[in-house]
Amino acid sequence: MAAPRPRTTEVLVEGLRFPEGPRWHGHLLFVSDMHAGRILTVSERGEVAAFAEIPGQPSGLGWDPDGHLMVVSMLDRRVLKFHTDGPHEFADLSGLAPHHCNDMVVDAQGGAYVGNFGFDLDGGADPVPTVLLRVAPDGAVSVAATEVRFPNGSVITPDGRTLIVGETFGGCLTAWDIAADGTLTDRRVWADLEGAVPDGICLDAEGAVWSACPISGRVLRVLEGGEVTDVVTVDRRGAYACMLGGADRRTLFVCSADASDPARTGERRGAIETVRVEVPGAGRP
Repeated sequence: MAAPRPRTTEVLVEGLRFPEGPRWHGHLLFVSDMHAGRILTVSERGEVAAFAEIPGQPSGLGWDPDGHLMVVSMLDRRVLKFHTDGPHEFADLSGLAPHHCNDMVVDAQGGAYVGNFGFDLDGGADPVPTVLLRVAPDGAVSVAATEVRFPNGSVITPDGRTLIVGETFGGCLTAWDIAADGTLTDRRVWADLEGAVPDGICLDAEGAVWSACPISGRVLRVLEGGEVTDVVTVDRRGAYACMLGGADRRTLFVCSADASDPARTGERRGAIETVRVEVPGAGRP
């Protein structure tokens, strides 16, 4: 097994509170500046524009087959969908999600898988397993999986048949088979990440997962089974999410910050950092 290839980033955008949930769509990067309560767009040249205000704190982003943006509103545990007159409630997760909702991946039919904290992270509560939720294309909400340890970043393979989720407090990437109706079966460990804490993730065309690791300020390229081929070190203390984008989808955009605690992110030390890679992005998001 070869040693992982080291890489470093360049800072593209500074002055954000806490960037999360990056998604490449069209010719722009969409990102949730979570603690500022807003969604932003970022061009490849670093031009930033405000897209929308989300008072309930935005997190995961995705698009349905008709091109409508969907966003997780964390604090009120809802999924909103944008129409011509702005965002409207698409799904209420509060009856099944025990705490703040976070990342999301939207499938080809317009359904979604949404994670949640499961406990009061910022209040210092002890971690407990929680549920991964499924939002059907009609907005119906159900439990897709149980006993998940802080389900966070998530991807769907290009064939639409496999869901991979980062279990932040499990230190692993977990996979399920996706049935035609969106239910999940055959749960398995896709990769153990020894000493790493997976947060936001994305997928490349060779089937590798890029996983942001907030406690180490790194982004790892991981193969199924756990081999790490590349290690990206970011400028800030923590790497919280990543996305392959750009015109050729070979730019890795990394959401970084010096802290994740809302009491500290007012210092606006959040950033978008980039590094060029060889293998383009694939799958969803």
